[in-house]
Amino acid sequence: IGTRDDASNDDFLFDQGPTKGLGTIRFHDYATVFAEYDLPNVNLFASQIDRFKAMLATATPDQEQVKDTDWLLALGELFALIVYGQLVLENARVNGIGDDIVDEYFDVAVRDFSRYAVELHGKPTTTPEQAEHCRGMIRTPAHDAGRFQRVWTDHVLALKDRYHMTP
Repeated sequence: IGTRDDASNDDFLFDQGPTKGLGTIRFHDYATVFAEYDLPNVNLFASQIDRFKAMLATATPDQEQVKDTDWLLALGELFALIVYGQLVLENARVNGIGDDIVDEYFDVAVRDFSRYAVELHGKPTTTPEQAEHCRGMIRTPAHDAGRFQRVWTDHVLALKDRYHMTP
């Protein structure tokens, strides 16, 4: 499916009928696109994913947790960040997004992942084994003042006064 960035209404996207079969959706292997990048925060995020996978493989959700919507939502936040990270990396090359912006995005993603790991850690139904994995998911992003300044100056501040509201 090609990229669509035209200014049109795609009603079909939101009018596809019942959502049967969502459990059969398979995602591409995220590790392939992560392996294409050797950036500090992308690597930190990948290490968080590794710990998340280890938790799911060795401290799987029990029947009580599967019924606990609050617990599942916290778990889902972590999963969603992985999917978004994969999409960001896949589209960065397609859209010519430079490494500075990609690594700044993952600075935020690392912090978000850590925050959700702390949230999952504190759930009453989280087991001690899962809590240990959650603690292992907490990372501090690799801050680079030069990178931050380049992104701020070249990509954020450069947009100043570009948007004008129509009266």
